[in-house]
Amino acid sequence: MLRSITIITLAAVLAGCAGGPTPYAPAGDSRYGLTEQQVESDRFRISFSGNSLTDRDTVETYLLYRAAELTLSQGYDYFRLAQRDTETETRLVGSSTYDRFGLQYRYYHPAYGWYGRYDPFWNDVNIREVTRYEAMAEIVLGRGAVPDAPDAFNAREVVANLGPRVQRPAVN
Repeated sequence: MLRSITIITLAAVLAGCAGGPTPYAPAGDSRYGLTEQQVESDRFRISFSGNSLTDRDTVETYLLYRAAELTLSQGYDYFRLAQRDTETETRLVGSSTYDRFGLQYRYYHPAYGWYGRYDPFWNDVNIREVTRYEAMAEIVLGRGAVPDAPDAFNAREVVANLGPRVQRPAVN
């Protein structure tokens, strides 16, 4: 009975920690969120790392939105992506509910011998795939007319178009 209560309590605590997709916010002490570093006066390295509940599209949207915000805050009009990449981390997470009630079965098979510690009712293994994305870019800021190039973005238009899709953290 104590074991069941412990498992239920642990599951409730973990469910409370999950909290949903990574919001648009600086990473801070967490490994998830925005990070940026100024490389030169007009060049920055930006990344957004999402948890396993944050899809790839959201991670890449937040990266472009931050690049546009940073461009405008620095007094520039457009940015160019000098380098851009999205990394995927996939792992398998599993759990086993072995020996739920402390009942164990041993049986003998004439061809294979003795089998032990098998519960035919509760030996379930649950495995699921967990994927996490991190988008990184190095941007170069510019003033004036936006160059006619596929890697050049008008910062004001990016903020206007992607802004409604950005989910900021809830304020307590």
